[in-house]
Amino acid sequence: MCYIFDIHRFIKFSQRPFFIFLSIAFVFLCYTTAVSQESNWTHFRGSKLNGVSTETKVPVSWNDSTNVMWKSDIKGKGWASPVVFGDQVWISTATNDGKEMWGECIDLKTGKLIYDILLFKQDSVFRKHSINSYATPTPCIEDGFVYFNYGSRGTACVNTTNGEIVWKRNDFVVEHIQGTGASLMLYKELLIVHYEGTDFQYIIAFNKKTGEVIWRADRPQECYTGIEPIGKKSYCTPLVININGKDLMISNGSTVCIAYEIETGKEVWRVVEGEDSSIAMPIYEDGIVYYYTSLMTPPGNGEKFVELLAIDATGTGDVTKTNILWRHKSPILQLLTPLIKDGVIYTVDTKNTLIVFDAKTGTQTFTRRLKEKYHSSPLWAEGKVYLTSVKGETIVLKAGKIPEIISTNKVEGEVYATLAIVQNSILIRTDTSLFRIKDK
Repeated sequence: MCYIFDIHRFIKFSQRPFFIFLSIAFVFLCYTTAVSQESNWTHFRGSKLNGVSTETKVPVSWNDSTNVMWKSDIKGKGWASPVVFGDQVWISTATNDGKEMWGECIDLKTGKLIYDILLFKQDSVFRKHSINSYATPTPCIEDGFVYFNYGSRGTACVNTTNGEIVWKRNDFVVEHIQGTGASLMLYKELLIVHYEGTDFQYIIAFNKKTGEVIWRADRPQECYTGIEPIGKKSYCTPLVININGKDLMISNGSTVCIAYEIETGKEVWRVVEGEDSSIAMPIYEDGIVYYYTSLMTPPGNGEKFVELLAIDATGTGDVTKTNILWRHKSPILQLLTPLIKDGVIYTVDTKNTLIVFDAKTGTQTFTRRLKEKYHSSPLWAEGKVYLTSVKGETIVLKAGKIPEIISTNKVEGEVYATLAIVQNSILIRTDTSLFRIKDK
């Protein structure tokens, strides 16, 4: 059947008041939807997993009493970052002995507890590293649903309107040994979960509505030949990029960084580097993927290090020898994920050195030794970079290749969780509390 479009009738009809009203209403709806999406913080490092906030009037000065809108106590312990949708803040936590895993919802406006949901309970616990927690992976959230993962202990979907558990899966088990840390990611109808232990290493794409497995991608075992089991585990959160109109998921395992077709789990390209756990997630800008490798011990003096690599994100197959644009040697056990914005990379290595790079060339433009350890990943907002130490001290920098310190702020407690920036405020999770910081 063929329809002929009469432009003259359309113009005449469009001049009617009701049509004009509908047009205005549609534009307003699109605008408010876009604003709503920007005012949420749906994943680890934000709604785009890039550590960049579009919020304005973000505070630059605070302490335990100044500009604290509220402080809410958190039971148990967890290094998962808060996620936000609308006026709900959700966090993942666990009892100190690791036998109970909980999802908690806190009112963004008041700091009051809305839901406290027991998701998993176990008689025996998996081992973990002393600096890890039993609730380290950050949840992800969308309108109506929030998703939690505790590695081999299980994955769960919760209805945010009533706090009811929609589905749970605990039938995927690997030997974590030192705990898990890979945060969740939503992509269209998929929930992406990484299971990377000493025995098995694979990625599952669940149907987010039902928990059904859509695809599974096992890590290529030829990349793990000769690697001790302890070196095969990984803690990485993936990232989605678009190359030539095609969405790819960048996922960094312990020995290999792979670009997958995210719709199918099919491998597109790989870079093979490293021989032990990778932790920091990859970052991306202008066609280039940057990531920290796992531990490397080349022949020679026995020096151990990791490298920050810049990878041309095009190509297929093994691109290790062709697509590495530059590399920077760094101390081992890199936990925090770097930040990239406007061609500048900001990172703090495990020797407490703040380093700023020109992203295109890999040239260091600034270095400064800091006093404390930094495991919380840096964030960007309104031309400023926020760096938070384990001891709860946040340095606010004026962004740029040669950054300037604007302020230094502190809250009580240990901070391993990455901050969230939402609705003109900052959420800081410590080992015991959740703070909302906002200018008064």
